[in-house]
Formats: sequence, C-alpha cells, structure tokens
Amino acid sequence: MTSSALEIDPEHTASSRKPRSIWHHPWIADRAPVVVVVAALIVVWYVAAIAMNMSLVRDAFEREETVYTVSDLIEGTLNAERPLVAAPHQVVSQFVDSVFDYPPDSPRSLVYHGFVTLSATVVGFLLGTAFGIILAVLIVHMRTLEKSLLPWIICSQMVPILAVAPIIIVVLGALGLRGLLPKSIISAYLCFFPVAIGMVKGLTSPDPIQRDLMRTWSATRAQVFWKLRCPSSVPFLFASLKVAVTISLIGAIVGELPTGAQAGIGARLLAGSYYGQTLQIWAALFAAALMAAVLVGIVGFAERWTLRRMGARP
Repeated sequence: MTSSALEIDPEHTASSRKPRSIWHHPWIADRAPVVVVVAALIVVWYVAAIAMNMSLVRDAFEREETVYTVSDLIEGTLNAERPLVAAPHQVVSQFVDSVFDYPPDSPRSLVYHGFVTLSATVVGFLLGTAFGIILAVLIVHMRTLEKSLLPWIICSQMVPILAVAPIIIVVLGALGLRGLLPKSIISAYLCFFPVAIGMVKGLTSPDPIQRDLMRTWSATRAQVFWKLRCPSSVPFLFASLKVAVTISLIGAIVGELPTGAQAGIGARLLAGSYYGQTLQIWAALFAAALMAAVLVGIVGFAERWTLRRMGARP
C-alpha cells in the first residue's frame, strides 16, 4: 500500500465530523434545566393569575356597565390594582419601585426592611449554628446524652413556631430584652436543629476500622476528634447550614409578626395585609426569597472554598 493511500483526506475528515450542538456546551447544559423549570413556573404563574383574578375584573366591568372583550378581560387580570394573585411582571415592578424609588434608610424602602430582617437572621444563624455544634459534640462524646437529650431536641421541633414565638417575645420583653435579640433567639431555635442532627451524623460517619486504626496509633480522643471526626463532618455540616440559614430567615420573619414590628420583612407583610396592598405582600415575599437564595449561595461558596482548602475537591 502506497504512502498516499495512507494519508487522511482533511476534507473527508472535516465533512464526516458532525458539528457539535450548542446545547452540548457545558455552560448551557448546566443551566438549561433551571431555565426551563423557571420558564414553566412563570407560565403556570401567569395562568393562575388570569384564572384567579378573572372574577374580580369581570365584576368590576359589570359594575361600571362597560363593554369588554376577552382581551380586555385578560389584560385586566394581569394589571389589577389589588389582585388575588399578582402577575410576575407586577411583582417585579413593585419590587424595583420599593428598592430604587426610595432612599435605603426610608421606612418605605425594601432595602431598609430587608436589612432589619437580615440582621436578626445572621445573628440567629450564628447562635443556632454554635449551639447546634456544641450539642452535637456533647452527644457524640457522652452516650448518656444521646439517649436522654437527643429525643428532647427532636421533640422541641414538634411545637409550631407560631405558638413559641409570642411566648419568647413576651418573656424576653418582661426581662427588658427587645428588638434584635428576641427575633435572633427565635431564628436560633429553628436553625440549631438541622445543624445538631447533621453534625451528629457527620461526627459519627467515620468507619469503625478508621477509629480502630487511630487507637492503634495511640491517638488521644482530642486527636481522633480533630484529625478524623471533624474532617469527616464538614460535608454534613455545610449541607445542614444550607437548610439552617433559610430556616433562620423564616424565624426572623415570624419573630416580627407577633410584635407588631414597624420594620422588617414581617412588618412589611403585616402592613400589606392590613391595608389590602397585595402587591406589597408579593414584593416582600420576593425579597425574602431573594435574600434566602443569596444566603444559601454564600454558604455554598464557603463550602467549596473549605473543601478545596482541605483537598477534598479540585
């Protein structure tokens, strides 16, 4: 066989190679499912807004004895002043107005209310995380606490927070503690549980053979804890923190409801419900969801940084 026969025709190779689809691009492949789900939810949201608001708009047209068409009816459902279900564009518009149309320190600004709630959330999250980690360490190292304390920790979460929050507010108020601390304690009460359970699972995750090996090396309990149990518990800890930080935000909002607070996302929700400002309620909920997403993103970034520093991921 001649050397010319062994040569590969570049044109033939290029023509036989199939073009790579744009959907196979890693950046698009990772985000396409999220975009599709969000788009589907928005479509369902619009359909629900039209269906729920249609009777209100129809009654308004009939009271005014106005002749209307189907397109007028649909347009009215998507732009109602006080709708039962606000359309997505109405929520975004109200959110943008509440954030950018007022100074950040104005009581009408969502930035002001969000900062008040965020402060209680962060303080409660730190308190709950510290308390949960301490409880987990004690439970792992003291077998009696596992049988006596752990069931009570689980039972504590069976009490509805809406019933506990007013009690905490009243008791702490009688002691002269008002403002940030009561809301933070309610947040800590909610978020310590997933941290404690996750850390117990993480600290007990090393295999018995690994613990036996540490004892073979004459390692002390402190060395076993810091060199084996702690590194093994890090993935469990961050998984729990992602849950805890969102629950902490919920606790801060709930803590604002029974106090009649004048500031915070909870206060914004109460004011909207008192005065029938549906769009204000939806905008506050959108702000709370955005804050939760940012907080989870920060915890996720800390997780990736920590695992990379530990050499657990590239």
